[in-house]
This record gives sequence, C-alpha cells and structure tokens, in this order.
Amino acid sequence: MVFGISLIVAGVLIAIYPPLLSLIVASFFIIGGTFLVFLSYSYKKLARSSDDPAMKFFIRY
Repeated sequence: MVFGISLIVAGVLIAIYPPLLSLIVASFFIIGGTFLVFLSYSYKKLARSSDDPAMKFFIRY
C-alpha cells in the first residue's frame, strides 16, 4: 500500500514538475548500478572461497 501511494505521489509530482522524471530515472540507474557492482563483487568473493567447480566455471573473473 505504501508503495502504491508513493507511486501516485511521484506521478503527481512528475505531472506538476516534469524535469523531476529525469531525476527519478537517474537515481534508479545509480542505485541499480551500485547494487549490481556490490552483487558481482560478492559473487566473485564467493567463487574464490568456494571449491565448487560449477561456481568457478560460471564466474571466472
């Protein structure tokens, strides 16, 4: 419910002030990119510490 209300509020704010859309999209890209960097780092760390050959095959570098 909170997520739906936040989407409605974001939609109203974008309708009132359209450049806000570019800020929202840019923030999603920045947060998503940061999440992917940390996720890949943790997978590589897991692959180095694991002796599982399948893990080493899929995550080589």
